[in-house]
Amino acid sequence: MSNISRPFKVLGIQQIAIGGTDKVKLQKLWIDLFGLELTGTYKSDRENVDEDICAIGSGPFKVEVDLMQPMDIEKKPAVHTTPLNHVGLWIDHLPEAVEWLGQQGVRFAPGGIRKGAAGFDICFIHPKGNEELPIGGEGVLIELVQAPDEVVKAFGALAAQYA
Repeated sequence: MSNISRPFKVLGIQQIAIGGTDKVKLQKLWIDLFGLELTGTYKSDRENVDEDICAIGSGPFKVEVDLMQPMDIEKKPAVHTTPLNHVGLWIDHLPEAVEWLGQQGVRFAPGGIRKGAAGFDICFIHPKGNEELPIGGEGVLIELVQAPDEVVKAFGALAAQYA
């Protein structure tokens, strides 16, 4: 499979999202004890999420850690039912990646490409394939995130050092 020509690159981890029923408990570990910086918050009734956006590292290599709780524990999506809710990957050319992956049989979650909580264009690969689109995340929700230019350049420069 490594000889496949792709119109995009996965550059690195953009985020991890951790779900629980109580953000205060998540904050105790990730902010108070680990010392992550709280960089923002995001609430969405449609996505049933109340999240704190935190950061590990800095600059183009900063990794976002989202601490999420449901706004209504009885509604879907249930962001707390999978404690490691999803992983986000920096993508250099998101529209091309989505088009190409779709042609390969990848199933995307509803919603298409849209602005995410941190302001980047995003979309999600569904955790499960189906008959029509058999390739999914095999139980893992995967967020594809359009990398800003400085992240693309930084990962390119880093890769060039080891080429």
